[in-house]
Amino acid sequence: MKTILLLTCINLFFLNSFSQSVVSCTIATALGNIHIELYPEEAPVTVENFLKYVDNQLYDGTNFYRVCTPENEKERAVKIEVIQGGDVDEAKQFEPIPIETTQQTGITHQNGTLSMARDTPNSATSSFFICIGNQPELDFAGKRNPDGQGFAAFGRVTKGMNVVKKIQAEKENSQYLVEPVVIRSIRRID
Repeated sequence: MKTILLLTCINLFFLNSFSQSVVSCTIATALGNIHIELYPEEAPVTVENFLKYVDNQLYDGTNFYRVCTPENEKERAVKIEVIQGGDVDEAKQFEPIPIETTQQTGITHQNGTLSMARDTPNSATSSFFICIGNQPELDFAGKRNPDGQGFAAFGRVTKGMNVVKKIQAEKENSQYLVEPVVIRSIRRID
């Protein structure tokens, strides 16, 4: 019995050691820290892209610069609530990545979801956003983007939604923050 229990424990240890797990990071902003976890198994291309910017410290000194609120979305047919950041200088951006839709990954736009900003499909580079509240219109077949592909969700906030809401509450003009909130750094957490 002891041998079986020991072998079961060893097997579980090895399974956990070799399976890919979430990647945790801290987004340090001028208004406080946001802790996130990324899902490389579900969204490998998107997570790899985000981590290239993190590991090359290209997000350091960028900003959260755009906010969508119920007030500034009144004129839109499909309203959302997000904060957007990661405005890496165009000369330092990597090539755009193919979109990993929510239909492919199974990661939907719930409260605290981290997702890539984009214009057309396969155009995401460095900018990302964080959802405030559930945002199903950002998922595949959602109506926020006319092409119906939605956006590539790849992680979520685990701590610091109060900071996200502070950023969203900053003074804005036509969705752009009057004083963008500095992203001091984004770093992996061991």
